[in-house]
Amino acid sequence: LYAQGTRCAELLAAEEAGERARGATAYLNLEPGDCYGDSTAVSSLVQAGITRVVVGLRHPLKHLRGKAIQSLRSEGIQVDVVGEDLQSKLFKEALTSCLIVNAPLLYRAAFRVPFSVLKYAMTADGKIAASSGHASWVSGRASRGRVFELRGRSDAVIVGGNTVRRDDPRLTARHVKGHVPVRIVMSQTCNLPEEANLWNVHEAYTIVATQRGARRDFQKKLAMKGVEVVEFDMLNPRDVMSYCYDRGYLSVLWECGGTLSAAAISARVIHKVYAFCAPKIIGGVTAPTPVGDLGMNQMTQAIDLIDVSYEQIDRDMLMSGFIQPIPDLSPVIPSADEIPSVDPEVSPYETNIISFYKTWDTFGAFSNFSPHPIDMPDEKGDCLTWPTVEHYYQAHKFVGVDNPQANDIVQEIKQARSPEEAARIGRTRQREFPELV
Repeated sequence: LYAQGTRCAELLAAEEAGERARGATAYLNLEPGDCYGDSTAVSSLVQAGITRVVVGLRHPLKHLRGKAIQSLRSEGIQVDVVGEDLQSKLFKEALTSCLIVNAPLLYRAAFRVPFSVLKYAMTADGKIAASSGHASWVSGRASRGRVFELRGRSDAVIVGGNTVRRDDPRLTARHVKGHVPVRIVMSQTCNLPEEANLWNVHEAYTIVATQRGARRDFQKKLAMKGVEVVEFDMLNPRDVMSYCYDRGYLSVLWECGGTLSAAAISARVIHKVYAFCAPKIIGGVTAPTPVGDLGMNQMTQAIDLIDVSYEQIDRDMLMSGFIQPIPDLSPVIPSADEIPSVDPEVSPYETNIISFYKTWDTFGAFSNFSPHPIDMPDEKGDCLTWPTVEHYYQAHKFVGVDNPQANDIVQEIKQARSPEEAARIGRTRQREFPELV
């Protein structure tokens, strides 16, 4: 995933190309930059001998926009930007593809909420379950595999209380190695079962978003299981998305029922829809549908999806489309000559305050997930190199414990391929073996 501390795509591509990269052209769907202050992407292209770079989009974040392009040009590399230096019908189509690929970052930058996708599976007559509530399974195995892929590309998966009570889902990215999304349950009353698969936080982290003061006794029970409970003055999709934005989430997948999906659409926080349609008919006047009441009485009020695509997945049909147009930030992007040397997002009057969270933020190089190794002394005073600060932080939860298993965990964390993986291992082992912390 973008800015999760893994090695950048430019570096991986340069290594894969080897000597074939010398004198070649590199095509990038987005201007490089997923960590403020890190130049790995640019240096990888320069050292590989690339002589020309075609960039699909300038970076949407102001403090990163144009920086990599300027750096490449200063190294004598020809840089052409689609829509600026390259304009034709072919490049217009390429620009559209670049916008779709980078939609999560563009929506987040433009609307200050994570890119949100509503996913559901329904029968040919538009039902997501039988009248009894039974829903296993509406879609086929291949479609469910695609859902695992969607989860694996999301920072969080959201469901409502009804889904937890009725389906008892796990919401993990099974069969997809690597990224594990956070699971979020939205429930105003916190009227949730005492036991549920989502309360098992060994597989993935779980957050329950609820109304302030709701079932405090049950909240304590959830906390004892390792579930985080977040109270809102007024629980609604817009505030939950603002909360997710503040936590640095880039993409969110909604796998909720019709009531919550309607509320999310009405709040204008849903940007794209994935609808899996199975060749089945279940019928039922009371059988649930994917989207509840939106207050629309005429077909002319219906929401028309944009950039719709269709894909047959075994016996199912997947239809996807955008509810809101992908924000194209290029019209307000200055030319390279107009980009100021002083970062426009850094106020000269707040020199004592440095704010950062994700690596793409201003001063994101200070983030634990920043892909920069650090040298730190061990217990004997010898200097050890750690891949990132997050590796060091998670491993040192288990340092100083006279137990061989704790030492094994330290090494497991140190060898993690990315800071995100190090964080996942550290948190999981902490929950599994609290006596070693």
